[in-house]
Amino acid sequence: MKSIEDAVKEALKKKLLFTPHSVDQMGSPERLITLSEVKEVLQFGKVIEDYPEDKRGHSCLVFGPASQNRPLHIVCSPKEDYLAVITVYVPDRKNWDETFTKRKR
Repeated sequence: MKSIEDAVKEALKKKLLFTPHSVDQMGSPERLITLSEVKEVLQFGKVIEDYPEDKRGHSCLVFGPASQNRPLHIVCSPKEDYLAVITVYVPDRKNWDETFTKRKR
């Protein structure tokens, strides 16, 4: 059985499908997250949380630096023919540690 990280990379090579929520988040004036940033983080980022029981199917949270070293989080779900991007956001320091990889409790 392949890892969720491998499944994300494999699905990314096929097609990206963005949920309306992810498009809204990317287009928010205070964020303006580009498609190239999303692809970069999905290709080179690291899975920091795994959600095998997610209602949308097995999904995960990917972290990586985007342009100008801006941290991004992407929740995605690899499918057989595509990678579903569920949401994209800039993590908030009040909820994440200084590396943006561990939630504050």
